[in-house]
Amino acid sequence: MSKVRVHNFAVSLDGFGAGADQSLEHPFGHADGRLMAWFAATATFRSMQGADGGTAELDDSFASEWTPGIGVEIMGRNKFGPQRGPWTDDDWQGWWGDEPPFHTPVIVLTHHPREPLTMAGGTTFHFVDATPAEALTRAQEAAPGADVRIGGGVATVREFLAADLIDHLHVVVVPIVLGRGERLWDGLEGVEDRFDITTTSSPSGVVHLVFERRAAAADGADAG
Repeated sequence: MSKVRVHNFAVSLDGFGAGADQSLEHPFGHADGRLMAWFAATATFRSMQGADGGTAELDDSFASEWTPGIGVEIMGRNKFGPQRGPWTDDDWQGWWGDEPPFHTPVIVLTHHPREPLTMAGGTTFHFVDATPAEALTRAQEAAPGADVRIGGGVATVREFLAADLIDHLHVVVVPIVLGRGERLWDGLEGVEDRFDITTTSSPSGVVHLVFERRAAAADGADAG
């Protein structure tokens, strides 16, 4: 059975997954590159940029789990770009250049649907107005049997957690305090009860938390 996965999702010590004031120049708002500096240092990230080098240790081991088995990604509009409201610039094709790193269909959640955007390397962005459950059904139909990655931003991951649709969640706690922005855990009190959680500290200073959906207790277990 396919799984719904989140990978490499970084939050600050105070729980913010993005800073305030996102713009074209600052995709992570005032956090700039601080949330993802650990990822940018890895061989996985360097390879995505067509470059050699990068660390090949613990952080890279987690980073490299981002793509195997994934057949489609779901992302929010804020991850695709900084525009809000009706589309005024259809020339904008995302932050990733002519060949985005996804190489799969990507469902972009937006209240303003538009025509699909096909890019080099097998990525096609589909802009849909849908609930998390509706988007997941569409993703599973697009890639039967494959896993679905929830790519962010913060609101999208939070909404899928609130809808109890996440099977695997990899959160990276970065030792910075942002103070403002968009917080991941708001409204999710007790969400940890759904998961088995492991934590791994990295020499880079980040802590990797992996949440795996907890198997339901077996029905009719013997008493005593």
